[in-house]
Amino acid sequence: MKSNLIYNFLSIFGDGFADDFFTIRILLKHLVLQKIFRINAHVPWPVHWTTTVKHPEKIQRGTRFPGYSVGCYLDGRNGIILGQNVRIGPKVNLISMNHELNEYDQFVKTEPIVIGDNCWLGTGVTILPGVRLGNHVVCAAGAVVNKSFLEDNILLAGVPAKVVKRLPKYGKN
Repeated sequence: MKSNLIYNFLSIFGDGFADDFFTIRILLKHLVLQKIFRINAHVPWPVHWTTTVKHPEKIQRGTRFPGYSVGCYLDGRNGIILGQNVRIGPKVNLISMNHELNEYDQFVKTEPIVIGDNCWLGTGVTILPGVRLGNHVVCAAGAVVNKSFLEDNILLAGVPAKVVKRLPKYGKN
C-alpha cells in the first residue's frame, strides 16, 4: 500500500516515473537528477544523465525506457517508434534527422525510425533516419543500420549492417 502511494505521487513527474519496473530508490535518484538538477528535465521517463534526448515528445517508447543506458543519443525530431520489449544498450544512437547535402543548415524530413517488438540494440549501435526493423532483430555491437530490415528473427552486424544469422523465434524454445 505504501509503495503504491509513492508510485502514484511520482506519476505527477511523468508516467515513466511511476513504473514499478524500477525500484523507488532508482526512481527517486532519477527524479532528483532530472527534475531538480534539470539533467534531461524535458524527458518524461527516467534516462541516464549521460544520455542526450532530443524531442522526447516524438518518441513512442514501448514498454521499456530508451536512454536508460549510459551515453545514448536519441534524436526524435522525425520520430522514433519503439515496440514492446526493445532493449537498448550503452552508447546507442537513434538518429531520425539528417542534413541536406547541399545546405547543411537544412534538415531532411523522413519517416520515423521504427523498431519492432523484442529487438536488442547492442553497445554502440547506430540506427539512421527512416530505418524500420522487424520483430526480434538483434543488432550486434557497433553495427550501423542505414537501411530497413523488415524480416523477423535475424541478427545484424557490420558497417553497414547486414544479416549474418537467422534466429529462432523469440522466447523460450
